[in-house]
Amino acid sequence: MRGAKGFTLVEVLVVVVIIGVLAAMIVPRFIGRTDEARRNAARMQIGQVDSAIQTFYLDYNRYPNSLDELVRQPADISDDRWRAPSLRERDLRDPWGNALVYRYPGQHGVFDLYSLGADGQEGGEGDNAPVTNWD
Repeated sequence: MRGAKGFTLVEVLVVVVIIGVLAAMIVPRFIGRTDEARRNAARMQIGQVDSAIQTFYLDYNRYPNSLDELVRQPADISDDRWRAPSLRERDLRDPWGNALVYRYPGQHGVFDLYSLGADGQEGGEGDNAPVTNWD
């Protein structure tokens, strides 16, 4: 094995130290971005569900009584009028796993649609603040 080439232990340690220093400088920039990404995802999701509610209104000339009517056929809509929903059950939950809140009639518009935020409680600030369709 005299002609075999390879890395020495010192070379491997130098590379590991360099990777560690780079990780220590870069990783903190991405920490905390997950909450921001979830809030952005909640905004997009609320927009999608809001559009589904508007489409429901156009199709049936009424707003849904609950978000479940966006994924399951309501009793008052006949089979020949029912259109397959464009949403799935999981689309009615926010990125934190909580159910979206739908209020009809709304206090801020015809209907209110919002996520309670990271803590799943009314009110809050920062990541715990609600994400709404009226902002």
